[in-house]
Amino acid sequence: MMMFSQALGLPVISAEEAEQLGRVESLTIDARNRRVACLRLSGAPKHATTIAWNAVEAVGRDAVIVRSRVSTEPGQSDVPAHHEALGHRVLTEHGTAHGTVKDIAFDNTTGHILTLYTALGDIPADHLLGLGSYAVVVRVEPDGSPRARE
Repeated sequence: MMMFSQALGLPVISAEEAEQLGRVESLTIDARNRRVACLRLSGAPKHATTIAWNAVEAVGRDAVIVRSRVSTEPGQSDVPAHHEALGHRVLTEHGTAHGTVKDIAFDNTTGHILTLYTALGDIPADHLLGLGSYAVVVRVEPDGSPRARE
C-alpha cells in the first residue's frame, strides 16, 4: 500500500534504458474502475508526460520503474480526463459536503484505490462514484454516512 502523497515527486525510471523520464506530478484516477489510470509527469519531454498504469513495473519508496521508453509513447492506452483529487471537496451522492480529500491509499502493484482519507473520516474505495473538476462524489450508507459501518 502507498499513499498518493508518497508517490508525488518520485523519479520515473525506464528499466530498459535506465534513464529518468521525469517525476510524478500527479496520478489520474479512473473512478469507474477505482484505480490509478496513469501517472502525469513533470520534467518529461512533451510526448511523454503521461504514462499509462499498464506500463508501470513497480512503484517503490524511492522511484517508479516503467518497462521502457517505448511503453510510455502516446497511443498505448486510453486514459480518462485528469481531475485532481487531493485537496478537493468531497460530496455525497445527495450533494452533502464531506470535507476535502487529504490523501488516497492505493495498491502500488495493481493501482487499485483502497481508501480516501478526508477531513471528516476515511471512505472505502468502493464508495467512490465519480471524480470531476468540482468534487469527488461518494456513495452513502443507509444511515447517511459515506463511511462503511464498523
